[in-house]
Amino acid sequence: MMDAAVRAFRLPDLRRKILFTFALLAVYRLASHVPIPGVDVNQLRQLFESNQLLGMLDLFSGGSLTTFSVAALGVYPYITASIVMQIIAPLIPSLQEMQKEGEAGRTRVAQYTRILAVPLAMLQGYAQATLLARQGIIQNFGLFDRTTFLPTVSLILSLTAGTMFLVWLGELITEKGIGNGISLIIFAGIVSRLPTAVGQSVTTGANWLGLVFVAIAGAIIVLGIVYMNEGQRRIQVHYAKRIRGNRVYGGTTTYIPLRVNSAGMIPLIFALSIMLIPGTVATYFQGAQTPWVANLANFVVSLFSSTRPFYWAMYFVLVVLFTYFYTAVVFQQQNLPETLQKQGGFIQGIRAGRPTAEFLNRVLNRITLLGAVGLGLIAVLPYVVSLLTGIQALTLSSTGILIVVGVILDTMKQLEAQLMMRHYEGFIK
Repeated sequence: MMDAAVRAFRLPDLRRKILFTFALLAVYRLASHVPIPGVDVNQLRQLFESNQLLGMLDLFSGGSLTTFSVAALGVYPYITASIVMQIIAPLIPSLQEMQKEGEAGRTRVAQYTRILAVPLAMLQGYAQATLLARQGIIQNFGLFDRTTFLPTVSLILSLTAGTMFLVWLGELITEKGIGNGISLIIFAGIVSRLPTAVGQSVTTGANWLGLVFVAIAGAIIVLGIVYMNEGQRRIQVHYAKRIRGNRVYGGTTTYIPLRVNSAGMIPLIFALSIMLIPGTVATYFQGAQTPWVANLANFVVSLFSSTRPFYWAMYFVLVVLFTYFYTAVVFQQQNLPETLQKQGGFIQGIRAGRPTAEFLNRVLNRITLLGAVGLGLIAVLPYVVSLLTGIQALTLSSTGILIVVGVILDTMKQLEAQLMMRHYEGFIK
């Protein structure tokens, strides 16, 4: 792999792409350290230690939310907009037709996603700023009254502009660099937090045996993610011969790769969001004057605490359910049976049309079971590791590891393709 990396760096165009990617990632890290005035950083860190929802959002901001910089929201609003567009596309015929128009259609969908990300960023920025203002962390912030109107507007616009700036950087990386830009920005943020977590674990006197166990568990999680991401069931497809004039078309055999984990990290994000909502909402009612409301809120907060087995059992169940749901949505958007029928392709022993769709759905449901259960086990493994080792500062984030491993594999494949085009031996053997 090192030899292939050296060869990639010797090629002028590849070297230019790699350096361009690193340069824009450096710009992103610089932007994540540009603070917004009027924020009490010490109180902000204390809040993050007690709020799980903000901790999840901080994962996608690359740690920028803990300092509440202009890049505090990260690319999370854009990711949310992308997920919303994927979910509502089957429900809106015009979007479905747009996705079938090729590159022009995908460009229009991407533009709608960017437009949707702007109000989402403004809403999310205002919600987070309101939460911080209630805790006394942000000064001169309110509901657009006479004295706080301009500070409120400037803060929301700064956060929104920071998000769209990161989206622009990500698209530049995708266009002129190596890898998927949005994923690489998230990847850079997650990796940048690792040295701090390791340092905290060492300086707080954590036992070395526990650290070794954490490292072994991390290696197991990485290995499981690699196997799931690369695992696939290949469905052989035959194309009938077609004669046009003096030429013969078709008559070839290929395959459809049905992946074990077609949903990627999306089920983990969905499940984690759902699990954090009840406890987060209940915290606002803990100080209620009505005794039964306060008691119910305390019970919900305790029940949905990340230290309770119930939380992780429900997390596992939701990951499995969302894996099936998102896989079904993505597979329906691909519309493989209709595409095969139009191109004259068929699966041996299966009639074209509806029987092909039923066969592919049946196979997909079977292999998705393995992927869903595996993804659920990866999601709850960090909890088991923390119970066995007692190490909390270096708690493994299954979502973070899944993002890191997925981005590395995708980037290596793109470099592999670039090298193979130039007749070099690639990274992956």
